[in-house]
Amino acid sequence: LTLDWKPEPEFGGFYAAQQDGDFAKHGLDVTIKSAGEGAPTWQLVATGKTEFATTAADQVLIARSQGADVVAIFSVYQTFPQGIMVHKARGFTRIEDVFHNPGTLAAEDDVWLHFCVGKFTKGPVTITSYGGGIAAFLAKPDYSQQCFVTSEPILARQQGSDPQTFLIADAGYNPYTTVVITRGEYVKYAVPMVKSMAVACREGWRKYLDDPSPANAVMGKLNSDMDAATFAAAAAAQKPLIETDDTKKTHLGVMTEQRWATLSQQLVDLKVIDKPIPAGECFIDVGK
Repeated sequence: LTLDWKPEPEFGGFYAAQQDGDFAKHGLDVTIKSAGEGAPTWQLVATGKTEFATTAADQVLIARSQGADVVAIFSVYQTFPQGIMVHKARGFTRIEDVFHNPGTLAAEDDVWLHFCVGKFTKGPVTITSYGGGIAAFLAKPDYSQQCFVTSEPILARQQGSDPQTFLIADAGYNPYTTVVITRGEYVKYAVPMVKSMAVACREGWRKYLDDPSPANAVMGKLNSDMDAATFAAAAAAQKPLIETDDTKKTHLGVMTEQRWATLSQQLVDLKVIDKPIPAGECFIDVGK
């Protein structure tokens, strides 16, 4: 299982599944490794260099639009954890306030940014590239930046700042995130392995949501950039984005054709892909 980032709480359930023997219980011998920041994990899956990997749902659609037969089998985040972090003192009440007021927004040239600019119509805000970290945010009261709710806002609060976060999902762009993908041929010819992987992931995430401490301790040894308090805070911040009303009615990791179809059409509208990808080709749901 190749991760598209370093060991952090967004992957906690996978480490819990490994640590508690859920993978082994389902007949799987799983090695978890990180491909690093920005790694094209769907390409690693498509070329057979890893059996499973994590990515985002929009990347699955982009991959399939380019002929890569990658399929999602489990989604950690039901709600997109990407957000925009502002200073609470600015008094913003809606995400569109970021675009309709003077100031600076630091963000990568990503799909969600194009969606927001198109929806809200860019006003007097100055959009600049994002180089990482929170130093500029701490120093400038009219500065906003992209963030993951499990990361930058926590760090800013620890530094005594007043971060307020608006989720991109609330604007209407809500791709499944930290999605486990595999090759379509595995879905066809190795169904037991694929189902076992999805079920083991679900069991690991149930344990991590109930008690993240053991897996956090394991990840902490692999990622010295994050201390124990930050691991705990990030795990708490992401919980409502993972366990939602939908997952309580069905199961952790659930995905629907409607969500995939909506995202596919959004990518067409944004000219990221040329034509809609049939939702049913993008994922499988192994059920409870």
